[in-house]
Amino acid sequence: MHSYLDRRIGNIAAIWGVAGACMVLGYAVLRMLRQVTEGFQHPLNAAHYAVMIPWLFFMLYSEGYKGFQKGYSPRVAARANYLREHATLLRTVLAPLFCMGFFHSTKKRKIVIGCLFLGVTMLVVLFQYISQPWRGVLDLGVVLGLSWGILATLYFFVKYWFGDATDADPEVP
Repeated sequence: MHSYLDRRIGNIAAIWGVAGACMVLGYAVLRMLRQVTEGFQHPLNAAHYAVMIPWLFFMLYSEGYKGFQKGYSPRVAARANYLREHATLLRTVLAPLFCMGFFHSTKKRKIVIGCLFLGVTMLVVLFQYISQPWRGVLDLGVVLGLSWGILATLYFFVKYWFGDATDADPEVP
């Protein structure tokens, strides 16, 4: 891609890809915040706090730091950076799915993203059967982890946009 128009399309595709990926996470956060708010309208006892405190630390570390900051977020940003130079019509239209790794990615990445998608879907279904305030307590940890993921994705995107992508692997075939 060398023309001015190609660069503009690549830039739009990259921005759309990251924005769309963050909107998916943001939608999940907004939906869960209702459950968190509802959960905290119930009286909490020592057992709730005994579960909540370690759960929050676990989710911030495992989902926020390990899952997003060390894996998902830099990869989404690297794929958006790759998209800037390799935009096609399909990749541009489906940029969020491209950036998340659902297509034009390595076989391993497609398997991992598919399993992750199924696992998260199963957890969402299972969490619906947990009564309040427990559901709110557990959803709070997920909300914090997903929020960390949104911020990490935006951080890496800005970092890579300005040329600091030395450690980025877009995992394209």
